[in-house]
Formats: sequence, structure tokens, C-alpha cells
Amino acid sequence: MKRGKRPDGGRAPRRAFWPRTLIAVMACGVVIGGLTAWRAFSTDTVTDRPVTTEEASRLALSRLGLYQASPVAVRLTAAEGGDVVVRVRGVVDYRNHRAVGRYQVSGASGASPRPGTQGPSSGQLDQGLIVWDGGGLGLAPAHQDDGSPFWEQAERIPRSGWSARSYTSDPLDAGLQLMIGLGADRPDNPLLLAQSGARWLARERVDGRDHDRFAGPRARGAAPGPGSDGGRSPLTYWVDGDGGLRRVTMRMPGLGVPTTLEFLGHDSRARLPEAPWATR
Repeated sequence: MKRGKRPDGGRAPRRAFWPRTLIAVMACGVVIGGLTAWRAFSTDTVTDRPVTTEEASRLALSRLGLYQASPVAVRLTAAEGGDVVVRVRGVVDYRNHRAVGRYQVSGASGASPRPGTQGPSSGQLDQGLIVWDGGGLGLAPAHQDDGSPFWEQAERIPRSGWSARSYTSDPLDAGLQLMIGLGADRPDNPLLLAQSGARWLARERVDGRDHDRFAGPRARGAAPGPGSDGGRSPLTYWVDGDGGLRRVTMRMPGLGVPTTLEFLGHDSRARLPEAPWATR
């Protein structure tokens, strides 16, 4: 997708709310969706251990589960620094690698909303529709909510109505790019996951169901380090007893709050629009 301007003259979510010197290095395609390298900076101290064969097998199934469940309802929360938070509620089609949703940007309590937008005046900075795929994202201004699903609202916006751009390295873009790349049409190699440093961290209960929390495999070529996190991956996965992926968090350099991706299961109602990706 190419860089563009908002058709209504308003502004889209800022590409980088944090200093430009804090750059998350991104590259595509490793096992279990760990885009090959974000440098991890963390002060967490967790008693952990290598994954067992059974745990590695469940972790290896998690990406296939997303693919099979498509379209999948998702939520993303990204802290951009300076008390600014971007939230996205959407649906991802992992078979066609495209997604649609609604975004909302909020700031510190008492901040004023962008003139002309609808919604609460306390802390809301921007809102609208968002589409994304493997190449980038597109934004469209918020219209009055008529009660229809966001994918139907997106379908009614012509191709010229979307402000499109490539991904940057800010937390929102990194989270969207990670999310669209997590599904896969085959399981990962559990032996390779174990050899690449995937580790069991804890057992936690989410929405009434037990999940194992895993540190993902390390980036290719990375070795365990002397830091407090032992050189663990910046990606953490919550996987249930059937290999279902419920949550992923991603630590970003310079930010204390990780970007959070949540996977809420198959959405049988969703019909992703064609317009934002059409070639006509």
C-alpha cells in the first residue's frame, strides 16, 4: 500500500508517538510468527524452563489453529508513549491475509478529541476504520455509526476513500504486521521450536480456561544473553491445552507496556470487504 493523506483533512493515528531513535528492527518470516528480530529489552524475572515435547507440539499447532478458524475476531492494544494508546477491534482472514476493523486513539485524561469526530470528549484523539494486509494498512475517517458491522461500513467506502501507507516501526504497525502474519496453513516444526529457545513460563487462567504462557523462539542467529530476561524472545504466547492461541504480547524497546494481541475465535458473521484490496 502507498502512503497517502486522509481524504477529510483529518489526521490518521500518528506513525510514531515515541522518539524516532527507538526503532524496533523488523524482518519477516520465522517459526511461530516471530518476525525474525525485535531486540528485547525487559526487566522481568521469571522462573522458566525449556518446553517439553508435548508443549512444543501444542505451540507448533497454534498458527494452524488461527488459519483453520478464519475469519478470527481480534483485539489489539498498542501503547505509543506519552499516555497515547491505540485500540483496534477487528477480524482477520488468515486464508487470504487481510483484515478489517475499527480503531480508536485515546490519550491522557482531559485531552481534547480531534474536531469533527464523534464520541467521548475525555481522552479520545481519533477514531475510524482500518484495513491491513501483508504490505501495509489503510485508514478511513469515522462516519456516524449506523449500527452495521465495521466490515459492512468498510465495504461502502470506495477505494479512493482509503488513506494507505506502508508499515512503519511504531508499536501499532508492528502489532498489525505481527497479527496478520501469525496464521499458517501447516503446523510449525516442534523440534525446531524447542531448539530455538521456546520456554515455558507459567500456567494462567484466561476466560475460565487454562493456558500455558510461553516465551517464543529466539530470533535466528540469536543466542541466550546475560541480561535479566536470559535473551528470551520479545514475543510471549498464551496457548491452551488444544493448541489454541488466545493471546500474544510483544515487548518494544523503550516502552514499558507491551503491545497485546488477543484472538477471540471464529466469527461466522464476518464478511471481509473486497474494496480496499481490489485491483480494479
